[in-house]
Amino acid sequence: MRRLTWRPARLTALRDETASARTLVFQVPGWPGHLAGQHVDVKLTAEDGYSAQRSYSMSAPANGDTVELTVERVPDGEVSPYLTEVIEPGDQVEIRGPVGGWFVWRPESTSPVLLVGGGSGIVPLMAMIRERRRAGSRVPFRLLYSLREPGGRYYAEELRRPDAGLDVGYIYTRAVPDGWPRPAGRILLDDLAEGGWPAGFEPECYVCGPTGFVEATADLLLALGHAPERIRTERFGPTGG
Repeated sequence: MRRLTWRPARLTALRDETASARTLVFQVPGWPGHLAGQHVDVKLTAEDGYSAQRSYSMSAPANGDTVELTVERVPDGEVSPYLTEVIEPGDQVEIRGPVGGWFVWRPESTSPVLLVGGGSGIVPLMAMIRERRRAGSRVPFRLLYSLREPGGRYYAEELRRPDAGLDVGYIYTRAVPDGWPRPAGRILLDDLAEGGWPAGFEPECYVCGPTGFVEATADLLLALGHAPERIRTERFGPTGG
């Protein structure tokens, strides 16, 4: 088993995704590469030696020694406020990874894919979408993206662009755009039945978001007849939509 080590990571670019989320691009010398869906640990160390670390999913596929993260600011957090408000190009942190081997998508897969993201749970799913595009895969993808309100959309411009074989649907839980056909509310069985794949197609299902969202969505997929072994989940604390 390969031993994970901390590597210096220099910020080379950043861009705002929403009022509280930012994408950061790091150069990590010696980076071994990663799979779409994996995550890394990020460590900050203060001048007095105190350190804090958190895990973040990568938002883009492997590209040399580049690691791209999208981070949501957590009120009173130790790491995310620095990454979303303070860090500037040229600054350095430490990164360890890649981590995780179950919640990943590989371009050689031929099964249809259903991606269901809640809030910032869209991040590793976006890495899969970008990996599909980079690899020239023709596997059909469907994304259901659940979030609180339209202003919270990550990657809004990119997901608006036509992408052959990718269908994108939104579910808003608190506020909807003018004229939106679906009222605000949590994801329902009908949403997955209409916006996902029939269980008979044997799709690979990836669900990422807050724990409650992931558990509820997985239960709905099971109720629709999807095989448990084809439902892959990734969950985190209560910071999503």
